[in-house]
Amino acid sequence: MVRPYHHPAQADISLDGILHALSDGARRAIVAKLIAHGGLTCGQSCDDLPPSTISHHYRILRDCGLIRSERSGVSVFNTVRTEDIDRRFPGLVAAILAASTDSTGSLSA
Repeated sequence: MVRPYHHPAQADISLDGILHALSDGARRAIVAKLIAHGGLTCGQSCDDLPPSTISHHYRILRDCGLIRSERSGVSVFNTVRTEDIDRRFPGLVAAILAASTDSTGSLSA
């Protein structure tokens, strides 16, 4: 049996958790892609990483409350919990992603 994913309640999303999750360039890139596309499967958002590393990054993003993961058959579709995050910390994720974007429009590490 497949375990359900844990998604913290909006009130349990912490600033420290978000800052920790977005302190890694790969996770910032994942979040930016998810926002740009409205959601993606794990493989679509970071095809250049090994599956175990992808799982690790997604677990951190999910555990802190940044993303929601929903199973659909054998795939997992991920979306950013934009409304929940913006209610708790207005503009935080957008500001972090903007600050980590270089002059070419690419996310920098």
